[in-house]
Amino acid sequence: MVTSAGSTPEERSGAGGSHGLLVGGAVLTASGVLALLFLDAILAAFLLIMGVTLLGIGLLARDWDRHSTFEDRELVRARKRKEKWEQGSAARERDRARWAAHQARQAGKADR
Repeated sequence: MVTSAGSTPEERSGAGGSHGLLVGGAVLTASGVLALLFLDAILAAFLLIMGVTLLGIGLLARDWDRHSTFEDRELVRARKRKEKWEQGSAARERDRARWAAHQARQAGKADR
């Protein structure tokens, strides 16, 4: 599945792969119940364990692709860093002025 870099999480749906897991898990679970009723308990337990495991994996994987991309997260981080940098601009300007005054005092002491 090819997605564009600018697609939103709603446009990227991971339902294709997990749908098969859910169907397979449901089929195995149902066949395990039938095997428990009509066949051997060991075979039924195996089918039930596999079916429940596939159902669990399918449920966990159903929204696997519905997350932001690395580029989206980095863009948000960059915006936050820029906002934080801009908030500290007044303090940096004060520090520059204090440093310039300090350098001027030091130059005045060296001249004496």
